[in-house]
Amino acid sequence: MNLKFFTRTAILLALTLAFQMLKLPQPMTGPAVNAMLFISTAAVGIWGGVIIGALTPWIAFINGILNPVLAPAIPFIMLGNAVLCIVFGLVKKINIYLAVAGAAAFKFIILSTAVRFLVNVPPPAAKALQIPQFYTALIGGAIALVAIKLLEKPLGLK
Repeated sequence: MNLKFFTRTAILLALTLAFQMLKLPQPMTGPAVNAMLFISTAAVGIWGGVIIGALTPWIAFINGILNPVLAPAIPFIMLGNAVLCIVFGLVKKINIYLAVAGAAAFKFIILSTAVRFLVNVPPPAAKALQIPQFYTALIGGAIALVAIKLLEKPLGLK
């Protein structure tokens, strides 16, 4: 890892956190954060995306953006974000559209399974961590595909 990796990761983390700090409704914040995870993975690689995906739920919780009833789910949100970045990073070389769909599906499976069998959160919170997560990841992926295409040449993305 080098200075370019750390610098880009820090900037992408700051941008992702900026979206969270706007405290917009979840249907806007969710896709924005997911888009940043996809973009970050494309820009700095899987590890950069995983780092950002692991930090954002904790920082959102500490800053009062993430509802406290979701605290028991934070490790699974982190895992879902990490898997989204890993699947996207590995599969994008084969087919970027399949990578987005697969990453969204795996994130949904992890969060949905966690709230159904492992984490005790109120029913509305459990519902928010299921199918809406799949949709926000897909929407974020679609936004990211446009951004990645636009940033491909200036940032040397692959």
